[in-house]
Amino acid sequence: MDSQVLSHRKIKVGKEYVDALAVKLLSKNLVLLWGKGGYVMCGYLNMSVAKKFKDVAVRVTSVSTIEDALTSKVSSCTHPAKKLGIYVGQPIRNVLKIIA
Repeated sequence: MDSQVLSHRKIKVGKEYVDALAVKLLSKNLVLLWGKGGYVMCGYLNMSVAKKFKDVAVRVTSVSTIEDALTSKVSSCTHPAKKLGIYVGQPIRNVLKIIA
């Protein structure tokens, strides 16, 4: 993200697209990827709230850019995400095929 405060892009996944957003905060970046069926969030976002709302949510850690998120793996996910076949350790590129 260099000096940009906000970075947004669309990522093609098969015939669909997911949105990717990175926001530069004070010390770290907030990174979020989302499609029609769910989202991938960095550690800044609250997994407990995602569970409360029964969202299809996946958490990644140690990411600071969209590119980092795309090459990371699932560190945790909600029960609705598990029902779709998402699991801890799964590559995020595979998750995007499910949530696109």
